[in-house]
Amino acid sequence: MKKTRKSEIPEVVIQLGIKIKEVIDDNQLKQREVAHDAEMDVENLRKYIKGTQEMKISTLFKIAQSLKIKPSDLIKDL
Repeated sequence: MKKTRKSEIPEVVIQLGIKIKEVIDDNQLKQREVAHDAEMDVENLRKYIKGTQEMKISTLFKIAQSLKIKPSDLIKDL
């Protein structure tokens, strides 16, 4: 049985996922390598990229570090 959310996912979460995917694609990285470097499960990273799951600020920092960019680069212009 699929879970249903109590509230809609904010647009900014979806945009953040798109931004993460763009950085991964632009740098020709593999999602599993980024997830490994960020010390997370690749399925969770995919949920963040799809915008179906919100992340903690600590997770944002881990993802940014694995992408070798500043966290502010991911959230600017959102």
